[in-house]
Amino acid sequence: MPLPIARLLLAAALSAPAVGAAQTPALPNTPVPAVDLQRYAGTWYEQAHLPMFFQRKCVADTTAHYTPNPDGTVAVRNRCRTRDGTFNEADGVARMVDGRSSTLEVRFAPRWLSWLPAVWGDYWVIALDDDYRWAMVGSPTRKYLWILSRTPQLDPDVRTRLVEQARAMGYPVAELVDTPQRAQD
Repeated sequence: MPLPIARLLLAAALSAPAVGAAQTPALPNTPVPAVDLQRYAGTWYEQAHLPMFFQRKCVADTTAHYTPNPDGTVAVRNRCRTRDGTFNEADGVARMVDGRSSTLEVRFAPRWLSWLPAVWGDYWVIALDDDYRWAMVGSPTRKYLWILSRTPQLDPDVRTRLVEQARAMGYPVAELVDTPQRAQD
């Protein structure tokens, strides 16, 4: 091969992006500055989530209920409908990390295991409506993502904007699982 053509091919290969190379997110994956945990308290309806082991049996009606505790932690009750129509519930506790109300860790393991770092999962509020009508929760690894609403059905335009924001933050939104809402028992 003539040397000029080889140089051109080498230059083209070096300047072309690698197939499957990770793209730099357009937005940083950071939590919102602060969350008023009293306003955040109450029931949230899951609209979508990234697949995860703990939700493998959930097929609809997934909610999270948060109750602030006097010690500054937050009681968490997750609930979802399973394939057979029954409800599965899990109770946990959330605590602030570094004193930030938007950077939490959640534990569903028994209290006596709380000394183990592995039982705590990251819970970052990465987007929040000014009126606390919707929220988006993620993690530093981008492995977890939930889109939540105060109502069973989130406005489709808001949902689209949140998915696009998550995409720009580097979350694998192509893997999002929609959460159907049916009549609660």
